[in-house]
Amino acid sequence: MTLYAAFAILHFAMTTLTYIQAILSILIIASILIQKSDSGVGGAFGGDGWNSAYHTRRGFEKAIFNITIVLAVLFAVTSLAALLVR
Repeated sequence: MTLYAAFAILHFAMTTLTYIQAILSILIIASILIQKSDSGVGGAFGGDGWNSAYHTRRGFEKAIFNITIVLAVLFAVTSLAALLVR
């Protein structure tokens, strides 16, 4: 393998990782915005913390929550891979 071929492979990997990170970041933002928040502003400033801070997720809400976690982990893995490719 020539030096030019090695640089071409690294450039392709870096470009691909950049696009994957951009797509993952958009998906993370969308999944966070989709999640329902019942706490309101009062929960953020110390109001009624017991009722608004915790509730059991079920069905679609649980699926979106788990998808958000998976997307965040994938984003972290691609970020580490991008560091190693450089």
